[in-house]
Amino acid sequence: MRSWWWKILGGLLVGYTVVGGILMPVPRLNITNETIRNLYYHVPMWFTMIVLFAGAFGYSIKYLRTGDLKDDIYAVQLTNTGIFFSILGMLTGMEWAQYTWGQAWSNDPKQLCTALCMLIYFAYSILRNGIKDDDKRAKISAVYNVFAFAMMIPLLFIMPRMVDSLHPGNGGNPAFAKYDLDSDMRKVFYLAVPGWILLGCWVASLKIRTNLLTFTKENEELFDFEKR
Repeated sequence: MRSWWWKILGGLLVGYTVVGGILMPVPRLNITNETIRNLYYHVPMWFTMIVLFAGAFGYSIKYLRTGDLKDDIYAVQLTNTGIFFSILGMLTGMEWAQYTWGQAWSNDPKQLCTALCMLIYFAYSILRNGIKDDDKRAKISAVYNVFAFAMMIPLLFIMPRMVDSLHPGNGGNPAFAKYDLDSDMRKVFYLAVPGWILLGCWVASLKIRTNLLTFTKENEELFDFEKR
C-alpha cells in the first residue's frame, strides 16, 4: 500500500482539478473569460514535463557513472513521458491562444522557444531508434539527454524573458498570479500542479516497470542460452 499512496493521491488531485476546474467560479476578465480555466491544465502539464525531463537528466548522469542499462531504461521512459506531456502542453496552449490571441500560432517567442525545445527532445527519440547496439545507444542517448536538458533551461526560462512576448510572465507581460489568480482559482491551481506531476510520474513508472520486466526476461534468456 505504501508504494501506491502517491499514485492514489495523484489520481484524486487530478480528479479534483477536473471537477473543480468546471465548478469553481473564475474572474470575469476581458478576452480570457472562461478560457482562463485552461490554467488548471496547460501550466501544470508544463511543470510535469519539466519534472520528468529533470528526472531523465538525473538518470542519464547516473548511467554515465555506472553503465547500468537499467538507469538507461529509467532515463528513456521518463523522457518519453515528458515528450507526451510537452505535446499536451503545446496543444492546450495553442487552444488557449486561439481564443485569447486570435490565432493558435503567432510566432510568439515563448511558442518558438518551446517548439525548439520539443524538437530537440524529438530528435532524442530518433537518435535512439537509429542505433542498434544497446550499450552504444544508451551512452550516446545519455550524453544527448544531458545536452537537451541544459538547452531547455535557457530556451524556456531565459530567452523568452529577454524580448517582448504575449505570453504571461515573459517580456514584461505580468503572470496571471499578479492580477487575476483569485482565491477560488488558487484552491484548484495549487492542487492541480502536484496532481498532474504525480500523474506523469505514475505513467512513467508503468512504462519503466514494463520495460524492466522485458529487460530482465531477455537477459535471463540470454544467460540460460550461454549456459547451454
